[in-house]
Amino acid sequence: MDTNAAIGPEPRAGRKEWIGLAVLALPAMLIAMDMTVLYLAVPHLSTDLAPTSSQLLWILDIYGFLIAGFLITMGTLGDRIGRRKLLMIGGAAFAAASVAAAYATSAEMLIATRALLGIAGATLMPSTLALIRNMFHDPAQRTTAIAAWMSSFMVGTIIGPLVGGVLLENFWWGSVFLLAVPAMVLLLIAGPILLPEYRDPNPGRLDFASVLLSLAAVILTIYGIKELAKDGLATLPILSMVAGLAIGAVFARRQRTLTNPLLDLSLFANRKFSASLGTLTLALFAMSGVFFFLAQYLQLVLGFSPFRAGLWTLPQAFAMIVAAALTSTLVRFARPAYVMSAGLLVAVAGFALLARLDGSSDVLLLVAGQLIMSLGFGPTVILGIDMIVGAAPPERAGAASAVSETGQEFGLAIGVAILGSIGTAIYRRSLDGSLPAGIPEQDATTARDTLGGALEVAAALPGQAGPDLAEAARQAFTQGLQVNVVIAAVFTAGAALLPVLLLRHVRPASETAEDEEDTATGGEGVPGRQPAPGPAYE
Repeated sequence: MDTNAAIGPEPRAGRKEWIGLAVLALPAMLIAMDMTVLYLAVPHLSTDLAPTSSQLLWILDIYGFLIAGFLITMGTLGDRIGRRKLLMIGGAAFAAASVAAAYATSAEMLIATRALLGIAGATLMPSTLALIRNMFHDPAQRTTAIAAWMSSFMVGTIIGPLVGGVLLENFWWGSVFLLAVPAMVLLLIAGPILLPEYRDPNPGRLDFASVLLSLAAVILTIYGIKELAKDGLATLPILSMVAGLAIGAVFARRQRTLTNPLLDLSLFANRKFSASLGTLTLALFAMSGVFFFLAQYLQLVLGFSPFRAGLWTLPQAFAMIVAAALTSTLVRFARPAYVMSAGLLVAVAGFALLARLDGSSDVLLLVAGQLIMSLGFGPTVILGIDMIVGAAPPERAGAASAVSETGQEFGLAIGVAILGSIGTAIYRRSLDGSLPAGIPEQDATTARDTLGGALEVAAALPGQAGPDLAEAARQAFTQGLQVNVVIAAVFTAGAALLPVLLLRHVRPASETAEDEEDTATGGEGVPGRQPAPGPAYE
C-alpha cells in the first residue's frame, strides 16, 4: 500500500457542517446569557421568594461553581461515551432544569435547580468545542468556526441583560429562565441530524475518585477566590483556596499513576497547548477585573439604568464579530502568534482610553475604550482556544476543551478577585480622605464598604452632606477604576510577549495548505515529499 498516497489535505467542511455550527452556537450563547441575566431578576425574586442573604449568594454563585467544577469530568466523559450523546443529554437536562427554575416556589428549590443548570451547562461547552474539532479538520475553517462560536458566546453575554430587562418589564422573574427552552428543543431536534458522533475508541475505565478530586479542587479554589474578592482577606476563603490547591496536587499525582487518567497531563507538555492556555488565562485575568468595575461605573457613577447600561455595551458585541472576521482572514497569511500579540497591544490602547475616565459624562470615551479593547482581545481568545483544541489528538478533544474552559474560569475569577480587591482598597483609601464632616461612624463604615452602600447612605443624609458623600464616593471609585485599568494594561502587555516567544513556530494556514497540497502531489516533482514539521494547529 502506498502510504504517501493516503496523506493529503485535511477534508474541508461542507454545508452540513456549517449549518451544524449554527446549532452548536446556541448552547454557547445561552450559557453566557444565563450567567448574566439572573442579576437583573434579583430584586424581583427576592420579593417573591424572600431568600436570606446567604441563600441569595448561593442562588447567584452555585451555577458558576458547578460549571467550573464539572468541566473536566464532562469533557472527558464526552470523549468516552460520545460528544453528541453527552450534548443531547446535557441539552435535555438544561431545558428541564430551566423550567423547574422558572417555577421555583422557594429559595431552596431555586438553589437546587440552579445547581442542576450548572451541571448540565458543564456538559455543553466542552462538547460543542470538541465537536467543532471533529467537524472542521481544515485549520483555516476551524479558526473561522471557533471565531463564530466565540462570537455567539460574547453576544450572549452582551444581550443577556437587554433581553432580561425586556422580560422583567413584561413578565415574572422566572421568565428569564425560559429563554433556554426553545433553543434546547431546537438543539435536540437538529443535533442528531446535523452533528456527527465521535468518541474515543479505547477510552478505558472512568476513575470516580479522580472525578471527586477534580470537583473538590476546582470548587474549593474558585469559592475561595470569589470570597476574597467580596470580603477581602479572611480565614475561611484562604483555607478554602489552600484546601483546593492541595486536593488539586493529589489529583495531578493520581493522574500520573492511572492507565486511563481523567485528565491526560501529557497535554501540558505540548508547548502550543500550554502556551496558548497561559496566554488566554492571563488575558482573561486582565479583562475580567476591568469589566467588573466598568459595569458598576455605568450604573453607579454615570447613573444609568441596567437596561440603558446594557445598551451601551452593545458595541462590544459588534467589535467581537468584527474581530472574529478579521482573525479568520489574518491568520491565513500571518503567523497566529503575531496576530495574538498585535491584538493584545491593541487592547492596551483601549485600556489607555479607559484610564482617562474621570467620572463625568464620558460615556463615549468609555464605549470607545471598550470597543478597542474587545477588538484587541478577540484574536487572542479565538486563536488561543483554537490552538488548545487543535493541539490535542482527536480522541482527547473533549478533555482539551474542558481544560480550556476551566482555565478561562480561573482567569476570570482571579481577575475579579485580585483587581477587584486592589480597586476596592483604592476606593476605601481615597474615600477616607474625602468623607464629609459629621457623618455617623456606622454610615461611614457602610460607605467605605461599597459604592452602592455609599450611595444608599448619601440618599438618606440630610442637607448637603448627602450630595457631597455621593460625589466623593463616585470620585473614589473612579480612582480605583483608573488604577485597575493601568494594572490590567501592564499584564496585557506582558501577555503579548508570550505568543511571540513561545508560539512563533506555528505557521499561517496558507503555508500549511501549501505543504498539504505538495504532499498529496509529491511536491515540486519530488515523489512522496513530506510536509515541513510543525503544521499550524495540528
